[in-house]
Amino acid sequence: MSGTKQFKCVCLCACVHVCVCVYSACQEFPDSDPDDTSEELTEVVCLESDLQDGQMLEVEVGHHSVLLTRSEGKYSAIGNQCTHYGAPLSKGFISGNRVRCPWHGACFNVQTGDLEEFPGMDCLPCHKVKIQNSKVYVSINKRTLRQEKRIKNMGAAVPGVTHTVLLLGGGAASLICAETLRQENFSGRIIMVTRDDLLPYDKTRLSKVMNVESDSILLRRMEFYHQYDIEVWLRKEALSVDTDKKTVSFDDGSVQSYDQLLISTGCRAKGLDLPGMKLDNVRMLETPEDARQIHSACLGCNVVLVGTSFVGMEVASYLIDKASSITVIGSSELPYQNTLGPEIGRVTMMMLSEKNIRFFMNDNVTEVRGVNGKVKEVTLKSGKVIPADVLIVGIGIIPNSEFLRGSKIQMDSKNFVTVDKYMRTNIPEVFCGGDLATFPLAMAKNRLVNIGHWQMAQAHGRIAALNMLDKPTELNSVPFYWTVLLGKTIRYAGYGEGYTEIVMKGNFEDRRFLALYIKNDEVIAAASLNYDPAVSAVAERFAAGKVITKREAQSDTLSWLQLS
Repeated sequence: MSGTKQFKCVCLCACVHVCVCVYSACQEFPDSDPDDTSEELTEVVCLESDLQDGQMLEVEVGHHSVLLTRSEGKYSAIGNQCTHYGAPLSKGFISGNRVRCPWHGACFNVQTGDLEEFPGMDCLPCHKVKIQNSKVYVSINKRTLRQEKRIKNMGAAVPGVTHTVLLLGGGAASLICAETLRQENFSGRIIMVTRDDLLPYDKTRLSKVMNVESDSILLRRMEFYHQYDIEVWLRKEALSVDTDKKTVSFDDGSVQSYDQLLISTGCRAKGLDLPGMKLDNVRMLETPEDARQIHSACLGCNVVLVGTSFVGMEVASYLIDKASSITVIGSSELPYQNTLGPEIGRVTMMMLSEKNIRFFMNDNVTEVRGVNGKVKEVTLKSGKVIPADVLIVGIGIIPNSEFLRGSKIQMDSKNFVTVDKYMRTNIPEVFCGGDLATFPLAMAKNRLVNIGHWQMAQAHGRIAALNMLDKPTELNSVPFYWTVLLGKTIRYAGYGEGYTEIVMKGNFEDRRFLALYIKNDEVIAAASLNYDPAVSAVAERFAAGKVITKREAQSDTLSWLQLS
C-alpha cells in the first residue's frame, strides 16, 4: 500500500509551495493506528529532504496541528497555535531557534516550546521527532493530545521562608512578575494587591468586545494563585510607601512590610475638565463593568466619542452596528497623527466614515449640557452643537502615582516612575513596571520612554522578577502593538517617535500596506494592514539588533526582510 499527503511549507523567504510525500503505510516505524493503545500517537509527516534549515511546516498528527521546524540540521516539533489567541505560527516568522507569532508578536523557542516574548503567557507543547529511512516522524503523547498550551514548571512557597515580595497593582506586570518568581523557584511569600475587584484580566479586550463577561477574560483562575502560593488582595489600595521602613500603608488601615517591592499601579482615564462630567451617561473605559455599561447605554442611541486614540477608535468601530449615530471629536487633523502618521490616520478615518461615523477634527468640546441629570448635547469650540445620549471620553491617561508623593522614589515631571534597564527605581529593592514606568528602550539607544503596551508591561514584570532574584537581566524587548478596526488588525512594532518620513509598501486603496518609519536613515518602526507577517519580521530584525537601512526600505523588493 502507498499513499500521498500534501503539506504547506513556510520558509524564511515565505515562498509557499506544496510538498508531496510518498510513503509506505507499512514501515518499521508505522503510521498511526486507531486501535493502538500505546501512550503515543505517531505519524510520518514528510520526507527529511522537504525542509531546509530555517524553514517550518504545518503538519497534522491525529488531526492535531503541529509546527515542524528545521534549524542547524535539527528537526523539532511544537504546537502550532500561539498560546495568546491561537494564531497559526506556521504563518509567522522563523529566525534561528525561535518563531514569532504573525498576529501579536509572541515568540517561542522551536526546540523547547518555551515562551520567549510576550504577549502570550503560556508555553507550547513539545513533541518527539524521529528520522528513519529518510522520513520524518512526529509522536504526540495521547494524554496531552488536546492540550494546546502548557504552564512552565513553577515552584511554591516553602514554610519558614519569610522573604516577602509585594506587588502593587493587579495588571500584566504584577502577574508576570509573580509567575516568573515561581518559575525561578522563589520560595518566599508573594502578595499581589489591587484596588480592582477582579483578578488580573486581559485589558486589551475591553475596547474590542465591550459586552464581555469578566470571567471570560481572566488571565488566570483563582485555583492557579492557590496552587502556586500567590496571595491576591482585591479591593485594597496603597496610600503610601515608606522605603526606609520597607512598608506600604493601605486604605483599610493595614500596613504590610516587604523585602522587595514592585510598583505597577498603572494609569487611569483622564476626564474632560468641564462642567457636566458628572451627568449620567458620561462614560470612560477602565474596567469590564465600564465596557458593559457603555455597550448597554449606547444601544440605539446618539453617541459622541471624544478622542481619536487607539481605544477611542476601537470603541467607535465596535459601536457601528449598535448605536443609531456615532460622532467622533478629535483635537488633531487626523486620528493617530502623532503615532501612526497622517497616511494611516487618513485611511482609518475613511474606513470608519464609510460606516457613517462622523468626524469633527481640529476641534474640542467646550461644554457638556444635560437635561434632568442626563447628558443631552455637547458644544464644540467651532460652535457646532451635537446631540448626545451618551458621551464617551478617551483623551489620555493619568498615572496612578499619587501615593508615592512624599516617598523617596524618583518620578519624572509627569509623575511617572523612572527606572533603569533592570526595572530598578532609585531606591534599592524597589522596582517599577507597566504603564507607570519610564524606562530606557534598548532599540532606541536607551532613550527614556513611557510606552503603555500590554506586551511591554509583561516584559517589565519578567525583568523585574529576574533582577529581584539577583539574576541580572536587561530589558531588551521590542514594543509590539495592535489595534482592531472593523475586524481588520493594524499591527505595529518598534518605536517611531521622531520619525522624519514614511516608506510605504502596498497601497491604501486595497487596504493592504506596510509602513516603514525612517529616522536618521534607519527604520525605527513598522505598521501594517493585511501584510502579515511583515511586522513580526521587522520586530525580529530589531530584536536581533540588526539595522534596517533607509535604502533597504526604499528598495523595490522586500527581499531584505526575507518575505518575498
